[in-house]
Amino acid sequence: MASPAVAVLIAAGLCACDSGAPAATPRPPSPAVSAGYAFGGTDRAWIEINIAMNSELVPLLDLAPAHSHDEAVRALATQLKDFHANETATLRQLHDEAGLPAENPHVGMPMPGMVTPDIVAKAAASEGRAFDEYLKLHLREHLEQGVQLARSETKSGVEPRSKQLAEDMIARRTAFLTKLGKAPQ
Repeated sequence: MASPAVAVLIAAGLCACDSGAPAATPRPPSPAVSAGYAFGGTDRAWIEINIAMNSELVPLLDLAPAHSHDEAVRALATQLKDFHANETATLRQLHDEAGLPAENPHVGMPMPGMVTPDIVAKAAASEGRAFDEYLKLHLREHLEQGVQLARSETKSGVEPRSKQLAEDMIARRTAFLTKLGKAPQ
């Protein structure tokens, strides 16, 4: 789990994520935006970060059927993949309604819980118990970071559906962390 200092830095980064960027050519608002949904800077950054984190986790989860020898680990990876796919669909809908750009600035961002290509390559080079332990380590980091980010959204976000999704993410990630044997504090 991220230390309190790291959590504060992440929360601060979420709040300031789009504050210093030059203004892009504005796109016309989507019908949902004009219908009264207001997305703040924290909402927008949180949506983008979670799309990136979820998308970059998938290649690691895809390795489980071939590299794990433990049915419970393979089942957990399948559950997480399904859960993240559904969550990402909701995040993408919010992304579009918020009028965010197609290019996600958080893809590949080195941060706690982000699955990198190096992590996927190392996992692909292992199997059995070694793979399972490595997978579980990175799943814990991903889920714990997701809880921290969701807590920041619930405190600083303004868009009600984003905040509700963050609450749901805290509950689901906590349940998965409990399955992994370590619930967040």
